Amino acid sequence: LEKAERERESGSRRDIPPMIARDEVKPWGKPRESFRRRTAEGSFSEQQLVSFYQPKSLGAEQFRKLRTYLLQLNVQNPPRAIMVTSAASGEGKTFVSANLAAGLSKDIHAHALLVDCDLRVPSLANLFGYPSGLGLSDYLKDSRKIADLLLRTAIDKLSLLPGGNIPENPTELIGSKKMEDLVHELKSRYNDRYVIFDSTPLLATSESEVLSKLVDGIIVVVKAGVTPRETVKQAISFLDKKKI
Repeated sequence: LEKAERERESGSRRDIPPMIARDEVKPWGKPRESFRRRTAEGSFSEQQLVSFYQPKSLGAEQFRKLRTYLLQLNVQNPPRAIMVTSAASGEGKTFVSANLAAGLSKDIHAHALLVDCDLRVPSLANLFGYPSGLGLSDYLKDSRKIADLLLRTAIDKLSLLPGGNIPENPTELIGSKKMEDLVHELKSRYNDRYVIFDSTPLLATSESEVLSKLVDGIIVVVKAGVTPRETVKQAISFLDKKKI
């Protein structure tokens, strides 16, 4: 990443692909002009989406290793619905979610759906160049159709379900029967699709613990050299160890 930063500063990377599939942008999801300029300059998306922008980098290789490990957990029936969480905020769970989904779509050409379940601080829409708008929270509380909320990204076979407008009751929405039915439908409708849920931190909210009961596998992101071991132990005590 440091090498890529130096390359950007020297202007050696000039052909950076857009992160938005502009022919598929929803009326409310038109990318901001300022973001398009930032993306063209390689400032935000290039740094974050290393699986897409920097496929030969060390960072991208680590995500390929993570993907391979997940697919080898159960060769006959690998986990299809995967929740990504952390003990506390700021540990990189959204970074991992986005790059894992991008790697699954780009490297093995599998269909992937990235779902922003952090309804308190939804950020995936902005990462992919869309302004904040409708999403999962609006489906759960206002009966919006999922098909009208999905966004297509520039990565082939990768779709995004944003978090939507910040609700007053995120815990109740994630713990609702409607959310349970949605996760079941997303897991069972297609047998060739991976669904990555970017969830909230375990020790800060209760949504992750609820969502963990609905998914096939769980990735707990730990910030190396920062997160205390006891904090990690406390966080995973809320989870089914067999899913981690």
